[in-house]
Amino acid sequence: MDTRQLDAKIVTALVGEAVAAPSMHNAQPWRFRFVAGERALQLLADPDRAMPRSDPENRALHIGCGAALFNLRVAAVHAGFAPVAELLPDPAEPLLLATVRLGEAPPSADEDGLARLHPAIRERHTSRHPFDEKDIPEDARAALRNAAHREGAELLFPGPWHVETVLGLVHDAESRDASNPEGMEDLHRWTRLGPEADIATDGVPEYAFGPRMRDGKAPLRDFAGRRPVADRGTTSFERNPHLALLSTPGDAPSDWLRAGQALERVLLEATLAGLATSLTSHALESPDLRLLARDPVAGSGHVQMVLRVGYGPHGPATPRRPVRDVLDFV
Repeated sequence: MDTRQLDAKIVTALVGEAVAAPSMHNAQPWRFRFVAGERALQLLADPDRAMPRSDPENRALHIGCGAALFNLRVAAVHAGFAPVAELLPDPAEPLLLATVRLGEAPPSADEDGLARLHPAIRERHTSRHPFDEKDIPEDARAALRNAAHREGAELLFPGPWHVETVLGLVHDAESRDASNPEGMEDLHRWTRLGPEADIATDGVPEYAFGPRMRDGKAPLRDFAGRRPVADRGTTSFERNPHLALLSTPGDAPSDWLRAGQALERVLLEATLAGLATSLTSHALESPDLRLLARDPVAGSGHVQMVLRVGYGPHGPATPRRPVRDVLDFV
């Protein structure tokens, strides 16, 4: 029997942890609804924050919401609840992506090891800075692979030839954007330049762009494009970046939500291990390029995200909307 009171303060705190998740261009495409009578938090997609040009199927939207769902699960366990998540619970309400029921949990109930990840929620930040050339120990790679596996996904560290292939796909995507200004509409909508960066509650502010790349091969999207950014600077990036490909067996909305949860579990695990991370879906936004991202020998399933992992600065925190703007009580 659930006896612990779920008041507005507790629910607000849980959602505050959930929204620390990453999302494409930091669009934060989520809303939450607390149904007191069911002790349930509902996660809903926010279609006003979709990206029709770069994410026409809302795959990235689902991945971002899945990452927020994972943070919610971690926060709930840390707060002493037993979260039970159901994906896509109501076909009649397509924007309802998940329902998380919050039962009371005995102290030993965290069989999935979620609580240990809680400190990393606020420490995890995307880094668009150079990483060291230092290799990642195999035990750290194994921990990240296991994190993805526990959420129903696969994390593959590709070999040198496959890394070069993925880097080539990213550069191909950049070239396509440069030759098609309409393809930059979503990026321009969600970047924050000048004084706007200091007051933004969403999007990618200029202080999080990182320096321009002088040389190197890191797969980073240049959020500035050809627009000037004061005091940004230029530097060299790693020539042998450590990449990882996150894949799922299927490629439906439920798989995208699982990919988001696996992604965030990997990112939190990496943060606890002292690793810096960045993400790119640039080469995955074009169906023809995405098909080429999978390793034809070792890979399986559908590639959902390309991760860059290494040792380096962890990057600044990016803004988040106030919880009151994304949470409703019913």
